[in-house]
Amino acid sequence: MNPKIVVELQNIVGESCVFTDEDTRKNYGHDETEDYNFPPQVVVKPKTPEEISAIMKLATQNKIPVTPIGAKTGLSGGALSIYGGIGLSMERFNSIIEVDDKNLQVIVEPGVITQVLKDAVAEKGLFYPVDPSSLGSCFIGGNIAENSGGARAVKYGVTKDYVLNLEVVLPNGEIIWTGANTLKNSTGYNLTQLMVGSEGTLGIITKIVLKLIPKVTHTILMLVPFYKAEQACEAVSAIFRAGIVPSALEFMERDAIDWTMKFVEGVSVPIKEEVQAHLLIEVDGNYPEVLFQEAEKITEVLEQFEIDEVLFADTEDQKNALWKLRRAVGEAVKSNSVYKEEDTVVPRYALPILLKGVKDAGKKYGFHTVCYGHAGDGNLHINIVKGDMSDENWITEVPKGIVEIFELTVQLKGTLSGEHGIGYVQKDYMPLAFNTAELNLMKGIKKLFDPLGILNPGKILNM
Repeated sequence: MNPKIVVELQNIVGESCVFTDEDTRKNYGHDETEDYNFPPQVVVKPKTPEEISAIMKLATQNKIPVTPIGAKTGLSGGALSIYGGIGLSMERFNSIIEVDDKNLQVIVEPGVITQVLKDAVAEKGLFYPVDPSSLGSCFIGGNIAENSGGARAVKYGVTKDYVLNLEVVLPNGEIIWTGANTLKNSTGYNLTQLMVGSEGTLGIITKIVLKLIPKVTHTILMLVPFYKAEQACEAVSAIFRAGIVPSALEFMERDAIDWTMKFVEGVSVPIKEEVQAHLLIEVDGNYPEVLFQEAEKITEVLEQFEIDEVLFADTEDQKNALWKLRRAVGEAVKSNSVYKEEDTVVPRYALPILLKGVKDAGKKYGFHTVCYGHAGDGNLHINIVKGDMSDENWITEVPKGIVEIFELTVQLKGTLSGEHGIGYVQKDYMPLAFNTAELNLMKGIKKLFDPLGILNPGKILNM
């Protein structure tokens, strides 16, 4: 990095918030995507939209790449500084500005941890339902960048369903608001929703207005063992067809739960050897008698399948233990082996077909998969585990299997990512999901917002 640029950055944010040492750059050069590390040439930690505006103007004048960096919990490489340049850490944007309990809204900065936000609004009897597995460490800004979902998306929706308005710094340094703090808005193009899921490629979000809902008071949680994994997937659609909308409906195949119990201390579930998969099913609401009726109806549906005894979590501690088990699956898989994680999503009725296709691809190309995910949404996280595969086969054979899995996903009217984004690692597969006209529209949007291509380059699209 040109020393003059470093000095100008120090003049903008202060000398103590600009870092060029190797350790810091390397620390901000990775997220949770496999073992990639792409350090920026300089790490900058601004505190205000005006500081980011000045940084972007400087970057525009000098054609320097800028990569927004949040909590580094992403799984698609969205925060990797592929072309070096400026790593723009958003960690100092960590204020909850206002919880508006009269309008059921909150104004928050992007560097607030998702769980911290959820707890803050809960103190006022409000509920922000979006709960990605990394909610204890991920930033709300990163959730918006990736349009994160989570376990309760099946009933409550994903991040985009709660974003009303955004303050954004554009690549040229201009500061805009994308919408209004209203539940309805039919005024012009929907810039707010365009920003959600744009993975930091169109602008840098500096303030967020979110919709909230009243907090629910009761839940019932059950863990259901299946002797056949595909039947667990079939049961998902059957539950909805019976008229029940669970607040969460999670799928874990046998390896996922076995590996996680070894990884997480203090959580143990007895599992018969013949059991292949589990569904974790939650219903919630304010009237316990209604929830018991829904749980009974779900049990009736499940009895159509080959299942073992259903475990009901009787206490809050048991519920927390089961959720801890589910949320730790990704970390448990990562601790076992080098891996690649795909984030496929299909209409929920097609989930058994997708699962079978994943296993068939693994047999064909010689890799093992551990699957789990938000089954109620048809969202299957596919962890391709290197294990004993040779380096050569890992490089040559696995991509062939991924292509076949993605092709099947698209054939089933699904798509490549449900909540992790495309980022760096999936961009080469985008032509499987979109034709040339569709890709050109996306490229045109990127060029309109960022004509120099300096904001988070190397993500989503090959340009």
